[in-house]
Amino acid sequence: MTERGRHELTTVVDETEEFATEIAQPVPTVRKLFAGYKRPDGPLASYATLVGIFNAAFAGFLLLTNRSNKAIPERVGLADIALLGLATHKLSRLLAKDWVTSFLRAPFTEYQGSAGPGEVNEKPRGTGMQLALGELLTCPFCMGQWVAAFFGYGLVLAPRVTRLVGSIFVMLTISDFLHLAYGASRTSVQQQEQNSAQGSQEGDQ
Repeated sequence: MTERGRHELTTVVDETEEFATEIAQPVPTVRKLFAGYKRPDGPLASYATLVGIFNAAFAGFLLLTNRSNKAIPERVGLADIALLGLATHKLSRLLAKDWVTSFLRAPFTEYQGSAGPGEVNEKPRGTGMQLALGELLTCPFCMGQWVAAFFGYGLVLAPRVTRLVGSIFVMLTISDFLHLAYGASRTSVQQQEQNSAQGSQEGDQ
């Protein structure tokens, strides 16, 4: 074998060994792929499942719309946006914080205490899907996306019923603010009366 032939053979062998070494190295696992996310209790797989469910619901809505010959509007009117926006705020907060709906959250949360008029503080508990659902159900901002989406679906599939339901929650929102305003004004009046009584007593002395 000539010197050139031996050189070419050596080159081929070296390249083959290098290729074999690369093939032998382990393929990065999914865990290694997300290793930079330094949250030990973060149920990423469960989060991904919830995202999949949300998108599957949207796909189901599109399929149902197509089969029922319902036309998706080119745009949503400002009146409907305002109505359903306020309704979304109230319903998402009712689902995430209200005492009466605590039975829905109880399997996924831990009671922490009262959070004001009609509301409760809760802490997500467990691992995996239990923890992910607990975080979703105790977060009004997170619930808002789901509530808004289903109000939007309802606006296309059953607009009259959706507007009626939305109007109920808007009326409830207005009532809540009036209750809070009344409570604040009553507290202010009582405080003024106490201050006046104390001032009178000090004057008599």
